Amino acid sequence: MTILSGPDCTTMREVRAGVDQLDRELVALLARRFAYMDAAARIKPERGHVRDEARKAEVIANARAEAARLGVPEDVVGALWEQLVEASIAYELAAFDRR
Repeated sequence: MTILSGPDCTTMREVRAGVDQLDRELVALLARRFAYMDAAARIKPERGHVRDEARKAEVIANARAEAARLGVPEDVVGALWEQLVEASIAYELAAFDRR
């Protein structure tokens, strides 16, 4: 099935196909992001360097700004990124402990 852009969809089947495809792409992007967490855990010299509140705030602010630029709900994106960053920190801590 051809994946249409959201505005071009006329049936729920088309919408669902687009959402399912996008979800696969998002998971692939998350896998790439977590690979960077593996690299950070390998590079950082101390476990205490994993949590960086200033960087966390910067990442969330960047995501919120991009959401605003694209016209999507900034608060929703901010909340998602809060969870994503916390999950990334937990992942990186575990990766650091495995090394």
